[in-house]
Amino acid sequence: MADFPFLTHPSLDDTVAFRKGGAITVREFLGEAAALAGRLPERPYLLNDCADRYRFAVVFAAALLRRQVTLLPPTLTSETVRQLAASFPGLYCLTDDPGRAMDVPVWPYPEDLIPLAVDRIPVPAASQIAAVALTSGSTGTPVPHAKTWANLARSARAEGERLGITPGRHTVLGTVPAQHMYGFESTVLLPLQNGAVFSAARPFYPADVCAEIAQLPGAVVLVTTPFHLRALLNIDGNLPSVELLVSATAPLAPQLAQAAEVRFGAPLLEIYGCTEAGQLATRRPVEEAEWKTYPGVSVIRAKDGFRVRGGHVAGEVRLDDVLALKSPHRFVWLGRSGDMINIAGKRTSLAYLNHQITSIPGVVDAVFVMPDEDSPAGVTRLMAYAVAPELTHAGLMQVLRQRLDPAFLPRPLYLVSSLPRNTTGKLPRTALDAFSVSLKEAS
Repeated sequence: MADFPFLTHPSLDDTVAFRKGGAITVREFLGEAAALAGRLPERPYLLNDCADRYRFAVVFAAALLRRQVTLLPPTLTSETVRQLAASFPGLYCLTDDPGRAMDVPVWPYPEDLIPLAVDRIPVPAASQIAAVALTSGSTGTPVPHAKTWANLARSARAEGERLGITPGRHTVLGTVPAQHMYGFESTVLLPLQNGAVFSAARPFYPADVCAEIAQLPGAVVLVTTPFHLRALLNIDGNLPSVELLVSATAPLAPQLAQAAEVRFGAPLLEIYGCTEAGQLATRRPVEEAEWKTYPGVSVIRAKDGFRVRGGHVAGEVRLDDVLALKSPHRFVWLGRSGDMINIAGKRTSLAYLNHQITSIPGVVDAVFVMPDEDSPAGVTRLMAYAVAPELTHAGLMQVLRQRLDPAFLPRPLYLVSSLPRNTTGKLPRTALDAFSVSLKEAS
């Protein structure tokens, strides 16, 4: 099995990260990781809760050196942590949040770390389990998917090849947290495995994103989500130029992609993947609807839907998506299996409905929801929430009638000030259910 060094920068004196306006070399980074590794407790599993992306990377490297496994859950709610502690005995959390409290031992990131002297780049064992990514599962219990170091490194290198990342030239900035699988792959592993530089920052507000882009050297790659892109495009005036825009976590409307490319003066590539298999394909939405798989990755039709294999994918993984397969290497995404809905004998997907409502001028954000229970009359009614401060309820419904079959019109449609999106721009069903309850209680 091939060896994969922890990072691929040619020299220990190369820059690997920018933090608070200063450059950090490979030597300093690895020295800090080595120092931290010597201070980690003797425990097998780790929750890396560092919001600072540089510190997250240092903790991940230290855990690898100590052969500790980093867990990447979708959330850190009390219930999720309780379930993880039961499934992974010896779990602890390392955080840079001094106020963090949870039902596992919590270790603060040491503020007094002195980097050790290093003279080489470590090479973790290819078969070593480096991380376990967890999905919430239909029951709400986290479902683990182990990732070997070789699997993660191959995936990051395949992404770098597809995105055209050049060693020593590109600087990666992310609006997504490193704890999310997309953020982990594209803002930490991508620069480390392709000789690039990454920003320690995780700006959230549009003004902060623009300010961070402006101060970063090199050709900036902005790793973001449709939610963050919409917020950025609402800024008046010029947006800073970047080399490349990368988006994932939710389907991107072609109109939004086109507007982003014009405003940032850069191409936008969208990434398709899943927690189970990692990143699998890309497309440029302004040019085509079809996705093209990473080198060596193939999608096949199976009895239980679609499966992916080859390339960096470990084994064969079932996809929880509905696809129009053009070839083993090209496909059109139609929606999540669980998003397909049937009302009055007519079929569509929630992804299609969300695309239609969010592409309406004046709609800032929106989502369709299929209630879990049927109505007393035996007819299931779709619901929708929309952030559209310049539109009226009647006006928005009128536009929807022009775009949607009457069976898929939302009843009711709520106009709200904001939606309960998480840090990656997603809308967890539990958050939407609680949001719905709060609206009913307030009315």
